Amino acid sequence: MSDSRPVEVIIGGHKLLVSSDHPAEYTKAVADHFDQAFQRIRAALPTVDAHRAAILAGLAVTDELFQAQQAGKGATARIRAVAARLEQLVGS
Repeated sequence: MSDSRPVEVIIGGHKLLVSSDHPAEYTKAVADHFDQAFQRIRAALPTVDAHRAAILAGLAVTDELFQAQQAGKGATARIRAVAARLEQLVGS
């Protein structure tokens, strides 16, 4: 059984009630992050309607995710390389 509960968030000045399995604070933080991206788009492109701004904000947040994933992969590769080098040095 799901532990989903309603959480009130504000995006683009609109109050929304969303269901979430996560703690309310987490859900509000996620919504706030998206709202910040939405507001940046609205400020940069004031003639763009809200629907398109929401799509662009979604793309911006997805870009952040992809960049973070790539950075994580790069860090993992560097750690493995250092670990391999340390193994060589210790084994010498």
